[in-house]
Formats: sequence, structure tokens, C-alpha cells
Amino acid sequence: MGFFTRGRIQLDARTATAYGLLRTVVRFELNRGLGTQGGAAAGAISNTSNLAQAFVQFGGLTAGRVTSFFDNGDLPTGHFGTLRFSDAPDIDLLAYTFTFGNGFSATLSLEDSIERRAGIFRGADLPVFGASIGSAAPFASTLPDDPNGIVYGGSRVPDVVGNIKYTGTWGTAQLSGAAHQIRVANPYAIGVFSDVPDTEYGWAVTGQVGVNLPALAPGDAAWIAATYANGALGYITGGQGSGLATGLASVVLADAFVDAFGNVSTGKGWSVAGGLRHYWAPQFRSNFFGSYARISYSGANTLGDFNELRLGANVIWQPVSGLDLGVEAIYVKLDPQNFVNQSGGFFNNSDNAWEGRVRIQRDF
Repeated sequence: MGFFTRGRIQLDARTATAYGLLRTVVRFELNRGLGTQGGAAAGAISNTSNLAQAFVQFGGLTAGRVTSFFDNGDLPTGHFGTLRFSDAPDIDLLAYTFTFGNGFSATLSLEDSIERRAGIFRGADLPVFGASIGSAAPFASTLPDDPNGIVYGGSRVPDVVGNIKYTGTWGTAQLSGAAHQIRVANPYAIGVFSDVPDTEYGWAVTGQVGVNLPALAPGDAAWIAATYANGALGYITGGQGSGLATGLASVVLADAFVDAFGNVSTGKGWSVAGGLRHYWAPQFRSNFFGSYARISYSGANTLGDFNELRLGANVIWQPVSGLDLGVEAIYVKLDPQNFVNQSGGFFNNSDNAWEGRVRIQRDF
């Protein structure tokens, strides 16, 4: 259990020019988490500040920190908690959007690769780096050849992201792809594995569609996002530090691992997420949503594959414009397969948990 409070300040300046719209946005966030929320450890308090967005748009040019162009930011999502798809994270980028008219556009974007990293695993297939839930220390102490393991190197190539998008009266659709560099910082740290390459490349693709459903009720809409990733699992979880876990079991994500022969192999995965927004009355709405993710490490002896299912719903009351009072529940089921637990054994048992949230939000 925990509490999380966020204050947000946003400045948005727009000027019409002969070259198109000139827009500058800065969004600051001040966060305080208690218990297990907002990055706080159990029983601890965290205070953080965050530059959520800061970007300039000039005609088709976008530069700064803004929503990744891998994602369709016009999807009618309304969940509070986590679903397994990229879910429109803010990324540092430099992009250009070509507008073709009739609702069609295409964007080419160079985006920060560090925020999309999951991790790299050593030759023994044991975690010593990356986005994980739980500690890897018990494993590191059993690896005499290199207790520090393999780590991600500094970024030499940004992620290259491209999309084709359509927006019309019926809704929106986008097809996107991304290329992601996997660079090993210490490729010769595994003793006999001296031929480990220092660079591999991963990739991801996604299709995301939102459909307006005014025939059900004014404001109703549905959406779906399907994603496949090979060596770029951050495009399934939304970015670095996004592990998968329930109350009892936990697993670790890795873009790549070094197999028993010293070769770098990539982790693979796919996910499908979707939802429905329905207005019961002009002031009352609900969102029904879910996601299913499948991660596979073919060739890793101690890295088990796993599936994760998430299903949830919320109800939101808007008594006055700009004020949302909402409650949400999410059911999570994790199915690990031959994954190493903290005591060094294997487990295959499914685990499940419930998440509950209460949100009071004012936008103005």
C-alpha cells in the first residue's frame, strides 16, 4: 500500500508563422511517494522532481522531450495503472513529420535509446544488470570469473523510429517501427568467451488503432495496440526499469543474453493491449481494459519464458469540468516457466495479485 501525490506546471506558447506553427512547451512535475508508490521502497518516502516535457515544434520539426513517435498519442486510453504496451512515454528526440493531407502523416524520429533499455545477461544466464524486480545479488556471488557481469555500454546510435499515421472523424490508426542498439560495455569479461561481439541490434513494430463509438454514447471509444519486439523489450514495457511482477513471483527483462557458446542472443516478446471507454452519463464514465504479454528467451538455460495477463476497470466521476474522482482495480496473473528464484531453484507456479487505486485529479 502507498500514497502518491503529483503537482504539475505546464507552459504552452504558440505562434503562427509563415513557415507553420511555432510551439514551445515546458512541463514540470513534483512528485512525493510513500510506502510502495512513486518509486519509494516499502515504508520509505521519496521526493522527486521531473522534467516531463520540454520541446519546440516548428512546422514539421520537433526537438526536445515529448511523447515517443513510436506511439499513437491519440489513443482513447483511460487506465491509471500499468498495461503491457509502450503507452506513450516521454522521450528525448529529434523528429520531422511530413503531412500529406486528408489526415495522413509520416514521421522519422531519432530517439534516446537509454530510456528504452531492458538489460543484458551474462554467459551463466544469471541477471546482474538491467530492469529487474528483486535483487540479483545472490547470483552475482556465485560467479567467480566476473562478479560485475556484463553491462550496457554508452549509446553510440540513437533509436531510429518511423511511423505512418492517419487521423479522421472515425478515429486514428498508426503503424510504427523502431531499431535499437544493444551495445555490450565489457564484451571480454566472461573469461573463455573472448569472441563476444560488442554490438547487436534489436527492433520493434507496433500497430495501434482507436475508434470512436458515438452510437453507444457520446464520447465512447475503443482502442487496441499490438506490439512485437526482438532485442528491444522496452518497447513492450514502456521503457527502462519496467519489470514484471506480482505479489509473490518476479521476473527480469533482458534485451539480450550471452549463451553457453559466448554468442549474444536477443530476448523476444509480443503483447496485445486494448480497452473500451464508456460514458454512463455526461458526468460518469468507465474504462475497461487489459493486456497480455509473452516473453521468450530461446537458448537460455536458466532464463525461463513467461506470460503476463492484466485485466482492469475504473469508474470516474467528473462533477465539474477539469476535476476527476476515480477508483480502479486491476487483476494481474504471472506465469513463469523454469525461472530461477532467489534461492537458486526453479519455479513454474503461476502467481496472481490485485491492484487498487483511488485518483483525485484536477486539470486547468
